[in-house]
Amino acid sequence: MVEQLKPRYAVAWIERLAEIPQAEWDALALPLNTPFFEWHWLNTMETSHSVSTKAGWLPRHLTVWRDRALVAVAPLYVKGHSYGEFVFDHQWADLAARLGVEYYPKLLGMSPFTPAEGYRFLIAPNEDEAAITELMVNEIDHFCDRHKILGCHFLYVDPVWKARMEQHGFSTWLHHSFIWQNQSYQSFDDYLAQFNANQRRNIKRERKAVDTAGLTLKVLTGDAIPKALFSKMYDFYSDTCDKFGWWGSKYLTRRFFEQLWPHYNHRVVFVTAYRQDEERHPVGMSFCLTKGSNLYGRYWGAAQEIDCLHFDACYYTPIEWAIANDIQLFDPGAGGRHKKRRGFPATPNYSLHRFYEPRFAQIFGAYIEDVNTMEQREMDAINQNLPFKP
Repeated sequence: MVEQLKPRYAVAWIERLAEIPQAEWDALALPLNTPFFEWHWLNTMETSHSVSTKAGWLPRHLTVWRDRALVAVAPLYVKGHSYGEFVFDHQWADLAARLGVEYYPKLLGMSPFTPAEGYRFLIAPNEDEAAITELMVNEIDHFCDRHKILGCHFLYVDPVWKARMEQHGFSTWLHHSFIWQNQSYQSFDDYLAQFNANQRRNIKRERKAVDTAGLTLKVLTGDAIPKALFSKMYDFYSDTCDKFGWWGSKYLTRRFFEQLWPHYNHRVVFVTAYRQDEERHPVGMSFCLTKGSNLYGRYWGAAQEIDCLHFDACYYTPIEWAIANDIQLFDPGAGGRHKKRRGFPATPNYSLHRFYEPRFAQIFGAYIEDVNTMEQREMDAINQNLPFKP
């Protein structure tokens, strides 16, 4: 009987995504439903200096190799703060301070500044996923021990992957997003038909307000997007962030938007608003990404306050485009005040956490189930009050 030898794996931590050839990384990333772990998106975060040591995001990507072949990666960052994550863990940072332990730096797995579900270890399909996962978890444990890091955090995780990581001792924290799902709609009127009469009137009134303002909305994708619109999108994004002052969360640089053209525009969807006969100069835009049957809203802005333009550019026109293009899921981004009234139910998402200081880990484990129970009750209450027909 011939003994089957186990493959020999080697691990390496890399500080720049550019150290990995795009084709090798994307062989692992392209099969995912999400676009946010593809090489060009993450590398542009780094080369545009949106992600950098100065910004408090230090790339430390874990890679696994068999011979000279890349077989697994985990996009990871060492962080000295919690900005740009949209999982608000300040209560845990306060707990660490009371215990006299340092909450930062922390090791974080997510696509920077992107609160969209899908994080997981990227593992080649023909490899032993269980063995590689165990190897990567052990390597992360050693990394955190060597660098005196209190906790490892994975945000907006793939829900299937979550179950595997729970078996490795990670604790789950429940959150919610507002997600639109296509209920076999054939038209925007089908979408409208799900609402009660009052909300149908509200949506029609909001779209009419944009039309009355003399605006035309156009959806541009892929090669149809002029290069200049990427820089223009930064102007709108920057202006929107500035309106919120210190809380504006302006994390991305102009170079980030500009470098998406021409190698990533196949993922980009711009909703542009023009005044009649002025199609070269949009007065507002929203920026979305698409992959497969998913659509993701990211940023928006306008040159001036125009009644209801935000709702049309960020929700209604993307939904109309989604229905026409067989999109099944539309994640419009963080926040929920406007979304739940427009047919985006509260939908669970999950983060995973492991803490290496015994007292902290014990307290976190004792309370997280109560936290999750309260979160589930909040989601149930939201979804009981959506403006749908009885």
